[in-house]
Amino acid sequence: MTDAVPDEKGPFYHGTRADLGVDDELAVGWSSNYGSGQAGSWIYFSGTLEAAIWGAELAAGDGRQRIYVVEPTGDWTDDPNLTDKKFPGNPTRSYRSRQPLRIVGEITDWTPHPPEQLAAMKAHIARLKAEGIEAID
Repeated sequence: MTDAVPDEKGPFYHGTRADLGVDDELAVGWSSNYGSGQAGSWIYFSGTLEAAIWGAELAAGDGRQRIYVVEPTGDWTDDPNLTDKKFPGNPTRSYRSRQPLRIVGEITDWTPHPPEQLAAMKAHIARLKAEGIEAID
């Protein structure tokens, strides 16, 4: 990747409902938590706990919401779905990679968004989906 972000030091986070452990890897090729649910060709992560909380809360499935501390194992780049399109300058510190993310820990003590804020976000996503707008891989 020509625009890898080697200067970002982390820590990095990934919010999901997948039940994994330290040294496991999150990788491309699994069903996406968002959009159509097709196998993703990117794995997403963030340098902010806030973005990872949203990821865990909005992830598909019924499993427990989890936030893993992760390390990229290869090149990675800004997430173009958020960077500059929605949040100029990438304040969410949102990234993506085609290489696996190694789990190095789990954050178990985090505060979820208030129910009304989560409901508003889910309603917004449902409106976008009804308009034919889904997450971009």
